[in-house]
Amino acid sequence: MRMTSALRAPARTPLLQVAKSIIATAAAWIVAGWIVGGAPPVFAAIAALLVVQPSVNQSLAKAVERSVGVIVGVAIASGLGLVFGDASWVVLVALALALLMAWALRMTPGTSNQVAISALLVLVLGTSTPGYALDRILETLIGAVMGIVVNAVVVPPVQLAPARQRTGVLGRELAASLDRLAIALKSEQSPAQLEELMLQARLMRPMRDGAEQAISAAEESLTLNPRGGSRRAELHALRAAVERLSPVVTQVIGMTRAVYDRYEPGLAAEPSVRAIAEQLHRAAHDVRRHTGGAAPEPALDTAPVPALTTPLQVLRPPAQWVLVGSLLEDLRRVHEEMQQK
Repeated sequence: MRMTSALRAPARTPLLQVAKSIIATAAAWIVAGWIVGGAPPVFAAIAALLVVQPSVNQSLAKAVERSVGVIVGVAIASGLGLVFGDASWVVLVALALALLMAWALRMTPGTSNQVAISALLVLVLGTSTPGYALDRILETLIGAVMGIVVNAVVVPPVQLAPARQRTGVLGRELAASLDRLAIALKSEQSPAQLEELMLQARLMRPMRDGAEQAISAAEESLTLNPRGGSRRAELHALRAAVERLSPVVTQVIGMTRAVYDRYEPGLAAEPSVRAIAEQLHRAAHDVRRHTGGAAPEPALDTAPVPALTTPLQVLRPPAQWVLVGSLLEDLRRVHEEMQQK
């Protein structure tokens, strides 16, 4: 099972990306063979295959990484070949020098490996062919360009749907947590129920992190993407929604923890606690209002106006004043977040 997990990805690569890799590799092979000629354009095909990435911006970065690696590796191999010839020990020296130079220049692991591989191939395959090194550089540039062009022209990837879906999931779960906390304050709770309430609240942290990661991936996919113009406004709205909900998640977890730690029988009979529960239901309404457009499923019937209009005020000190005071302070912060424009 460990071997299988090491060889297989959690999900398949999109079939469209596989098709684009095939198209880019074939185009690079044909164009490089026509322009450069000579040896089979292996460098061009490899470059095109590596450059097709999940986003256009990543394709550009991979193209630069591949091109720089090939140029540096070819330069090292050509210099050593001219000075020392084609002795077998020169290959080992070239590999060591290539890796050391990449380390000294703080190149990425991918670029470092490319420097070493390019030096090795040039010394092994091209020492007796005039112009081999320059032809391989030209091939690599052609392959990189083909990869970028194909990825940018043939349905450029837009990863907006996962961001929309995860933001909607976060909003629905946050609203549900607020409602669950309100219900817990209005009715007697057993230790098992309080434990379940706390566990459910903690699940919001990975949901928030997942939404932030999905939005970052969507931003990456829209960078340099010709299809991104009409979608950037929606992505900005999703980012704003998650930034607004993130501190509320923290507050709700803190409120749930306070109830879990300081719950006592008879808490539900306290008038101020019931008033706080009502405010929590109103906060859940506002959370749904802010994330209704992000939900991939039909949203609940939520009025378009906010329910948290004024902060709750408790005029008479309650019996459970420590817990009530903590809940009021967190509720005030939730109110401020929901009222931001």
